[in-house]
Amino acid sequence: MKFNDQYFSREYRFSPGIEEETGKHYLSIPASSGVVDYEEYYEIDQPTFDRYMQNPSSAVDFAEKCRRREMDSLLIIPAATNRGTAV
Repeated sequence: MKFNDQYFSREYRFSPGIEEETGKHYLSIPASSGVVDYEEYYEIDQPTFDRYMQNPSSAVDFAEKCRRREMDSLLIIPAATNRGTAV
């Protein structure tokens, strides 16, 4: 998989982007297990991606739900058993 961020919000710490092999759109958030820092990628549809690109602050609520693990059903890469926490 090749994730290609299209935008990065330093203030809210998320990135909308496109996974190049599948064409899936996503919103990623940083996470850390204490041993390694990584990104979690949550699938979003094209209209949502377009909205987040036009108005990045509209993604804040979704990103916060991802951090609280309320959107895990949308994870592109399933969570590991030793999953870290969002940062």
